[in-house]
Amino acid sequence: MNNKLENKVVVVTGASKGIGAGIAKQMGASGAKVVVNYASSKESADAVVAEIISSGGNAVAIQGDMSKQEEVKRLFEETVNFFGGLDVLVNNAGVYGFSLLESFTEDSYRRIFDLNVLGVLLTSQEAVKIFGENGGSIINISSFAGTRPEPYSVVYAASKGAVDSITYALSQELGA
Repeated sequence: MNNKLENKVVVVTGASKGIGAGIAKQMGASGAKVVVNYASSKESADAVVAEIISSGGNAVAIQGDMSKQEEVKRLFEETVNFFGGLDVLVNNAGVYGFSLLESFTEDSYRRIFDLNVLGVLLTSQEAVKIFGENGGSIINISSFAGTRPEPYSVVYAASKGAVDSITYALSQELGA
């Protein structure tokens, strides 16, 4: 096992399946204490935690919708209560939707932008409050759709373009 992240506390949002689960498992394999965040799939999150623990790692599943400020705050409060701090935030939680422009709705826009964009801002804001004097790392998962959108992906692509811009802006604001 590669222990590059030994005793580092890592929150991975949207970690109950897919890319997030893979990131959480790799962080655990690298020695990190991992918070496996999930919105609705407790069973899947618990399975990720079990796999990390069975491989010798340390992990906990914490529920929270990253598009809701109070749930974001609770996620980070529980992280600190459980592991004592925070070193790395991986903003992976996201949703996608593809449709013709004529089919797009205000509700679908808000669902995508609230999680993909607002969620990144809310989680980053809370993480920065917890990082110690040595700082921490924020990793934002985006998509090629932010710079090379496919047909029918206008809202999703715009949200990922926003994530790219947020990442660039925060790297300048917080980089030091």
